This record gives sequence, C-alpha cells and structure tokens, in this order.
Amino acid sequence: MTSLARPRSRGLRGNEGPFGWLFTLPAILILGTFLVIPILLAVWVSFSNWNGLGPPVGGQAEFVGAANYAEVLTQPGLARRDFGIAIRNNLYYVLFVVPIQTAVALFLAVQVNQKVLKARGFFRTAFYFPSVTSSVAITVVFLYLFGASGVVNGVLNWLRVRGPNWFADPRGVFHIVLSWLGVDSVPSFLAGEGPLGVTWWEWIAGPSVAMTALIALAVFTTSGTFMLLFLAGLQAIGQDIEEAALVDGAGPVRKFFSITLPMLKPTLFTVLTLGLIATWQVFDQIYLTGGGAPAKTTLTPAFLAYSASFESLKWGRGAAISFILFGIIVVLTIFQRWLLRDREGSRRNRRRRARMAQAGAMAAITTGGGHGTGGGAGE
Repeated sequence: MTSLARPRSRGLRGNEGPFGWLFTLPAILILGTFLVIPILLAVWVSFSNWNGLGPPVGGQAEFVGAANYAEVLTQPGLARRDFGIAIRNNLYYVLFVVPIQTAVALFLAVQVNQKVLKARGFFRTAFYFPSVTSSVAITVVFLYLFGASGVVNGVLNWLRVRGPNWFADPRGVFHIVLSWLGVDSVPSFLAGEGPLGVTWWEWIAGPSVAMTALIALAVFTTSGTFMLLFLAGLQAIGQDIEEAALVDGAGPVRKFFSITLPMLKPTLFTVLTLGLIATWQVFDQIYLTGGGAPAKTTLTPAFLAYSASFESLKWGRGAAISFILFGIIVVLTIFQRWLLRDREGSRRNRRRRARMAQAGAMAAITTGGGHGTGGGAGE
C-alpha cells in the first residue's frame, strides 16, 4: 500500500517573509545611507590624514594607521595636552551634573506626584519648560545672569559677598578652597606629569568657576525632562503596595527608601544613562561661551573634535577624538549597568516582592492589624 506524500505546510504566515523585507527595505536603505555608511567613512577618516578638502575615499587622503589616536593619547605635545585638559574638564562636569540633576529630578517628581498638591499641572509644566527652550536662548540668559555685573553677583553683593567674574574666572574650585586653607603653591608631589600630559595638580583643580556656571545651566535645563521619567515611574507603582507599607506602619521616609526607590531602579538606570551620554557630549554651551575659554577650562572632547576638524582641518584627529569619546561612553555605561545589576534585581524578584507586599496587605486587612505583615512590606 502506497501513500501519497503530503505537501509540506508553510503555515498561515509562510509567504509573508518576503513582503516583510519588502516593506522594511526603505528604512534599511535610509539607515544604511545616512547612518551606517557615514560611520564607516568616519572610521576610515580616523585612520587617515584627510584634511577635508577632497573626497575622503579615492582622493588625497592616505592611510596613517593609529597615528591620530597616538597623537592625542600617547605622543607628547599640544594635541595630547589639550585632549587631557578636555577630559579633565568633562569628567568634573559629569561628576557634578549627573548626580545633582538626578537628585533634583527625583525630588521634583515626588513633589508634583503628591495628591495634596494643588495646581500640579502648572508645576509640572513650569519645571519642564526649561527643557523645551532653545539651548542657545538659555545659554544667552545665563551669560547675562552670571556676568560680572549680572543678577547673580547683584544678589551676592546684597548679601555682602563679592561674586566672581563667572565666565571669565579659570580658577578651579578645589584650588580656591585650598587657597583658603593656606595652600597657595603647588606641592612637590603633585607637580609631576599625570595622565594625558596634565599635571596631578591640574587634575585635582576641580571644575573652574566658569565650568561651575555651566554645571548650574545643565542642571537647570535637564532636570525637568528627567522629572517626567521619574513621574512616569512613580505613577506605575501600584496603590496596593503603598497601602501595604502604610498598614505595616512605614513612614514617608522609610516607604520612599525601602519601597519607592527600589521600584524606581529601572527608571533610575535610564536617567543615569541618558545623563551620562548627554554630559559627555556637551557642545552648544561650550561653543556659545567662548570655545573653551577662559584658559581652556571649559574645553570638552566634543568641542575639541569640532575644533580639530573644522578649524584646524585635521579631520583624522577630530574623528579619532570622537571615537575615543564614544568608547568612553560605552565603557562607562557598561560599568554603570554592572554596578546597578544586583541592586536592580531580576524581574522575577521584583514580581515576588510585589506579590509578598500584596499578600501582606491582605493579611493585615483580614486580621485587622499590621503586626503580621512585616516580612511582606519590608522587602
């Protein structure tokens, strides 16, 4: 007895694969033309001596290997020192801006999420408004506010405090503090050359007075955006979890640090990552305030790459600085993810804590007391 072979079934959607590729082909072509190919060209430029006057491929540009990277990382000279100063300035900018803007954004989100607060919509809009305003306009306003005879110094003079010439003072804030303590000269053990051709004394200078004004500008303009992210995270926390904490007798402070903040860890990681990327790419404010002035204390790698490419016509060096900056951002993001991995916990653990909190609340309601819910609400 013979049996006829049944044709192989391709399923209900067996013929949709080619059509899927057909519909996504325009997006693939656009991304390939305007994203992938430019990145590959930038990689080639970073390994060449292209001066921007001809085509980067097939023109006068020659392959020079890692010479552009060595020029800013290992070879003694002005290019290496400028890159070291830019890294130092940007590092202090990141260390001050990211924690402060995150803390301010979280504080604002908690406040505007309070049900007892009237006109919450007005305050949310007011706090978010600086984030949607042009960075050029905000920077010009801050140049006026922090001018030598600006509003900030006017208020300080009213308080009997002599304000500095903010955007023209190159002194590091840590050096200023040390001068108050009597350390006016460079200690011998800090006079030697440190990483990237910058002395150790310069590494510990801290952000300059001018960079401090830019730090205040960054916190003012970005906290509103991150406030909205935290606000979305706060509104995603179930009401039953907060009720369980209240039944268990947790006060506002204990509830925030034991329940609210741990459940905001995914949002916190997103805010820290976005803040880290944005602060390492700061450019507009540097360009508008003098391109690194005063005395290169506001110089950043992003502006240094622009200056090397468009002003000095050393496009290879500018591309190399850009890819080094890209590597720094990737490494720090991975490190941040690794640092928060245990605290963030797995998705399974978060679901388990939520179920235990709900069970604790139900037990408290059933028994009429909160003494039996400590294990559920405390996790």
